[in-house]
Amino acid sequence: MSWNPRVDRVAPFRVMSLLEAAQAREAAGHDVIHLEVGEPDFATPEPVVAAGQAALAAGLTRYSPAAGLPALREAIAGHYGEHFGADVDPRRVLVTPGASGALLLASQLLVGPGDRVLMADPNYPCNRHFMALAGAEVDTVPIGPQSGWQLDANLVARHWQDATRLAMLATPSNPTGHMLDAAQLKAVADTVAARGGHLLVDEIYQGLSYDIAPLSVASLTADAFVVNSFSKYFGMTGWRLGWLLAPQAAVEPLTRLAQNVFLAAPTPAQHAALAAFTPECRALLEARRSELGRRRDALLAGLARLGLAPSLPPQGAFYLWLDISRYSRDSQAFCQRLLEEENVAITPGIDFAVTGGEYHVRIAFTTGIERLEEAVSRLERFLARQ
Repeated sequence: MSWNPRVDRVAPFRVMSLLEAAQAREAAGHDVIHLEVGEPDFATPEPVVAAGQAALAAGLTRYSPAAGLPALREAIAGHYGEHFGADVDPRRVLVTPGASGALLLASQLLVGPGDRVLMADPNYPCNRHFMALAGAEVDTVPIGPQSGWQLDANLVARHWQDATRLAMLATPSNPTGHMLDAAQLKAVADTVAARGGHLLVDEIYQGLSYDIAPLSVASLTADAFVVNSFSKYFGMTGWRLGWLLAPQAAVEPLTRLAQNVFLAAPTPAQHAALAAFTPECRALLEARRSELGRRRDALLAGLARLGLAPSLPPQGAFYLWLDISRYSRDSQAFCQRLLEEENVAITPGIDFAVTGGEYHVRIAFTTGIERLEEAVSRLERFLARQ
């Protein structure tokens, strides 16, 4: 049988098979420490759960408008004003089924066959795959400590081609956890605008920062497309809710796309998300951010003892990107052996990096400090045998 050839450009997400293997070991009675997937061990905040339950009890289960509940669009716009000083018209906010829904809309609107897209390498793999499914060619730009593990303005200018239509950033990034500051973001936005291109910024981990204040490109320009999610900072992974902030001129075609692609985001989840912006919920989320910062510091300290701590500590998200080249040039095999021998599940770098992924791994500090310290002890035993 034959399929759309674009599907062949979508690589498997290998961490999912590793997660399945880890869960199988757990079911067989092994004590597995999960550091592989981007989902902290916090439950959805209780005010959000209560609001969702109230919405279900009230029968609020019908379709919402394609762009989302007006009240939620207003709350999201208010969030940008309160926390980032950005004056955002609620009509520029489109609520989507997860950030994936926002990426789908953006990719279909902004690129097509023959267009080229710039993004950092390493990067979240689905970003590449969405663009490939739209028919675009993705130019991955290798990054490292010299650029702060980010695609900066100099790299954008150097790699921009005549057919380039879009530059995509992620700040904080997955898998490295590094951020661009306001001056760096503005420089990238100006560089892209000078070339007549579009800028798409993945801010899915916005709010989860530890060394510098959270920021949004929306406070610097109204021309950028911004993807965000209720999954990470707001702790609503399974509710499948995100949003796309777009320039005013793009709202109408994006709304048409939403009407045809997914009709609307889940209505009960939208009502639940309204509670995420209350002071009560904000205080809880900030306490969780502080706890993640403590986890980051504890894991960095343990890895430093093993000589594995990154030279530039992550400023946000909840990941560490580690160079394991002293021990292996096959990150998939390295992670598989670590799981089988020490019951520690981490992610192979080949999921994220086109170049260098075979000797990098990603560790998520998504469990408590005691478990992180135990994971470091198990990793130390494992490395001693390599």
